[in-house]
Amino acid sequence: MKPSPSLEHLLGRLAVVEARVKAAVNRRRAGDPEPDDPFRGLYLTEEQVDQLLDAPAPPPPPDPAAAEDLSRVEKAADTAEAEGEDIRLRRLAKTFDLEPLDAELLLVSLAPDLDARFERLYGYLHDDVTRRRASVGLSLELCGASPADARARRRLQGGSPLVEAGLILVEDPDRPFLTRTLRVPDRVAAHLLGDDRPDHALTTLLASPISWDEQDGEALARAIAEGARLCYLRERLAGAGRGLAAAAFAGMGIPTLALDLARLTVDDDPTAIAAAAGREAGLRGAGLVVGPVEQVVERGALGVRAFAEIPWPVVITGTRNWDPMWSREIPLVVDVGLPGPEERAGMWRAHLDGDTPKELDAAAVMTPFRLGPEQVARAATAARLRASYAGRSIDPTDLRAGARAQNAAGLERLARRIEPAVGWQDIVLPADTLAHLHELSARARYRERVLGEWGMRKGGGRGGGITALFAGESGTGKTMAAEVLSGELGLDLYTIDLATVVDKYIGETEKNLERIFSEAEGVNGVLFFDEADALFGKRSEVKDAHDRYANIEVAYLLQRMETFEGMAILATNLRANLDEAFTRRLDVIVDFPMPDERHRRSLWEKCLSPEVPREGDLDLDFLAKSFEFSGGNIRNICVTAAYLAADAERSVSVEDLIRGVQREYRKLGRLCVEAEFGPYFHLVSTSEALDGPPRL
Repeated sequence: MKPSPSLEHLLGRLAVVEARVKAAVNRRRAGDPEPDDPFRGLYLTEEQVDQLLDAPAPPPPPDPAAAEDLSRVEKAADTAEAEGEDIRLRRLAKTFDLEPLDAELLLVSLAPDLDARFERLYGYLHDDVTRRRASVGLSLELCGASPADARARRRLQGGSPLVEAGLILVEDPDRPFLTRTLRVPDRVAAHLLGDDRPDHALTTLLASPISWDEQDGEALARAIAEGARLCYLRERLAGAGRGLAAAAFAGMGIPTLALDLARLTVDDDPTAIAAAAGREAGLRGAGLVVGPVEQVVERGALGVRAFAEIPWPVVITGTRNWDPMWSREIPLVVDVGLPGPEERAGMWRAHLDGDTPKELDAAAVMTPFRLGPEQVARAATAARLRASYAGRSIDPTDLRAGARAQNAAGLERLARRIEPAVGWQDIVLPADTLAHLHELSARARYRERVLGEWGMRKGGGRGGGITALFAGESGTGKTMAAEVLSGELGLDLYTIDLATVVDKYIGETEKNLERIFSEAEGVNGVLFFDEADALFGKRSEVKDAHDRYANIEVAYLLQRMETFEGMAILATNLRANLDEAFTRRLDVIVDFPMPDERHRRSLWEKCLSPEVPREGDLDLDFLAKSFEFSGGNIRNICVTAAYLAADAERSVSVEDLIRGVQREYRKLGRLCVEAEFGPYFHLVSTSEALDGPPRL
């Protein structure tokens, strides 16, 4: 097969290098007094020492034959380019602003990687068979430059296009400059040979950004075209910055090279990754976008600086404010907004591609979820796979499950994840309490419209999060209500374990809470702080150091709640113990009263699930009227009764329920009196006399 014009041009230039090497070998032979010495290169004879002491020879004159060959090769390349062919060596020289001498030095260094004969020839010219790559001195000689030419030497020093872009690696820094080895990275050699596969070091980091926000993308493209080499996109949703950068590069007519730094491993060197990324972007002629910057900041500012100072237009994304220590160059800083309802609807339509029934409005179903463009694409794919496994069309359950699958696992190390398994039909609450819960659900669904489109976002650095307080006695349904609300919105519920938060060492509790809030803002879920008064208690008068640091902890929480972008529910049995400053920061306060007789009757019925076998008349009306229990107590009683019936291998009877009430009374420290148990009091007394201590 005939090689491509680009490869023909490369091989033609290598033939010119070969001619120069041949001339250098002939000159070396002519000046060697003992060319047949088998120990040549292992010692110096007196005659060789005398030659070294003589004045250094002038640089070789230009070889007319080599110059003629070079002219012929370049004319053929001119013709190919005129016909629309891509000559890679020329494109590389133009992209990286290489001078003719740079291209020749690159070819001399590249030769051993393309033709093994050059290894031995370079060893001969070095008078050392172990040195099989070109040195700085030999490269300058083959290019017709004097080793004392400062301008020529500068082409292989730090800051030069060849070295800065990573096209040539100058190795052996401890050796004198002229004897340092030159090596061309494998990726550069592969590119010149026509291989477009990305650098292996970048393979696991490559991301596929989804373009969006064409209007802001045009503005960013204009800024880059006018000289903004470094841009920082401060994003609120993961992947939103990458999508905006991709839109800008698409508007400029160039591809996007996007790296997801969240995939960095502990063994990855950010500096090496940055060097490979800058080189790859240049080879492809692509715009480079990397992020999130937080993944590199944790390893030190030098890692960020390595990306920020790549000699190629680069866009960095992240959620932090730009730190001037990250780069000597001043970046263009742009705040990336959230996709609007129409943009999100367009994303869902594009990625679902008609796989949903016509009556299903995916965008409306997914309103509570704050997903970036890439997350929408992955969620749509996950929903499609889930529906395919079930053998049906995509439904809202699939969409919500696909969205939840995009949640990172970081929060699960700090909280317990609960997949909602109950709904509105399972909870029994007064109408006023239910109304407040529905109001909270509406806030979650329409906060983008109200705070964003309608301009109701609070000032003073307030975030767009939603915070609610559930107050009521134990067992009144606070946790279940949080689960119902999460299920209604299609979100996971994350219960914060106080054992993983509270720390006896000063400042550690705040750090743990910051980790929770930071992880939660990147997760589509609901944070649930049970026994919240333990964390959000009142500040007190400072009498000693303990009071001072306790107040600092509460003050931190007050500030952090204001900037929280997610949804948090605080639950407490002791509302009076919460600091009053939290009240202003709460969007909704929901009171959970003890159930009255009518609600207790419903609770008894619901706690005895339909699958439980029952005897004829369980007299639930009597139980609801006589015993003032919370929903949690009633559930405990029903579970106890079910175990008693299972142990006796029969259906649940009123006797089992009365015994369950008796055991619940014991836990609560109450006395069993005839006035409450009425006609069933004999069951209590009989069990007390016959059974002794409870079996369960």
